[in-house]
Amino acid sequence: MVNLIVGLVIIILVLIILLRAIRIIPQQKVAIVERLGKYHATLQPGINFLIPFVDRVSRVLDLRTQQVVVPPQMVITKDNVQISIDTVFFYTVVEAQRATYNIQDFVQGIQNVTAANVRQVAGHMELDETLSGRDKISMALRIALDEVTESWGVRIDRVEVVDIKPPREIQDAMEKQMKAEREKRANVLQAEGERQAAILRAEGEKQSAILRAEGERESNIRRAEGVRQAQQLEADGRGQAIRLVAEAEKNRIELLKSAGLDSNVLTYQSFEALQGIANGQATTFFVPTEAVGVLSALGALKTAAAGSPNPKANIVDEIL
Repeated sequence: MVNLIVGLVIIILVLIILLRAIRIIPQQKVAIVERLGKYHATLQPGINFLIPFVDRVSRVLDLRTQQVVVPPQMVITKDNVQISIDTVFFYTVVEAQRATYNIQDFVQGIQNVTAANVRQVAGHMELDETLSGRDKISMALRIALDEVTESWGVRIDRVEVVDIKPPREIQDAMEKQMKAEREKRANVLQAEGERQAAILRAEGEKQSAILRAEGERESNIRRAEGVRQAQQLEADGRGQAIRLVAEAEKNRIELLKSAGLDSNVLTYQSFEALQGIANGQATTFFVPTEAVGVLSALGALKTAAAGSPNPKANIVDEIL
């Protein structure tokens, strides 16, 4: 019985020794091993062997990117407005030994550094600049954290300003201001639209007036051109008629000349023509120069025959 108990004790001790000698580290994690209270090695992922009761795993660190939310910080801006800023940072352990022995709790240290730098950065900015300058605050915080965490074996991957909360009365004033700005922009857009509409209407009326004027001018030009052409055609017709009459008269005179008529015959014919005109109804007529000479001669004959008893004088009276 005693031998059985001793055997069980020995088996249990062996199992304990084996369990303490073998250590399995998961992927993306490392373990800090201390031998007799002093740093000995950093265990990598996989199976690792230790000396029981001599080596001890003091800390296991995760090498994945970690996220830590910083508690809201009350900050007074440059224009004496108290605001609350919420931040979050992302870090990665790059040197497990430094992260273990250079600082007791690097996460708390990063939170404290972040809180201090948030107050410092926002204290040099006005409210409006703070609300619109999140990128500026994030960049300033990351630079400040990089300077501190480099010796801690931690890399700051990203710092983000989650929210900036001004006091309630400031929020109400900002909402009223934004509402007024929106109304102002709406009024400006409406006025701009009306102005553009008025300009377009004026342009349309202008174009319409120009087109009407062009149409009237074209119509007047064409009407004047028609009148001019009609007058020209009428004048051409009259000229043609005059030329035809002149040609006929010229031909008649040439025919008379070719017939051998002397001036006495022509004078007598003119006299007969005057008799025919006198017997007509016309009140105005033209007398050729040859007929005027004949009439003058006849007048002289009548004067001479007035005192003569010659019966031929009656013939002259009858002619006149």
